[in-house]
Amino acid sequence: MSENEIIIPILGILLPIIITLGAFVMIAYLRKYENIERMAIIEKGLAPDLFQKERSTSPALRWSLLLVGVGFGFLMGYWLDSAFEMEEVAYFSMLFIFGGAGLGVSYLIEEKKNQRQAS
Repeated sequence: MSENEIIIPILGILLPIIITLGAFVMIAYLRKYENIERMAIIEKGLAPDLFQKERSTSPALRWSLLLVGVGFGFLMGYWLDSAFEMEEVAYFSMLFIFGGAGLGVSYLIEEKKNQRQAS
């Protein structure tokens, strides 16, 4: 057995475990420091209303435009792959470009909505 034949199955098993543990630790520390920050604000005598996060954005709009962008990315990636034989590079680049464009359009729509509400 070569070295690669041994390493690949080990990475296939360990990598998801390491990623899951890393995500759990990151979330735990974020929550811990958020609570420490809240306690410091309360000790200073400030109002707990500061903890309310103002959500004026629409998650449905954001997700829908992201997924539409990803769909266009797949479509453009397929076209680039078939027309110029670019293989998987076309798919990944178009997914990121069009997904980001969808999020950008979502941001512009939300900002326009916020400006109308403010005036």
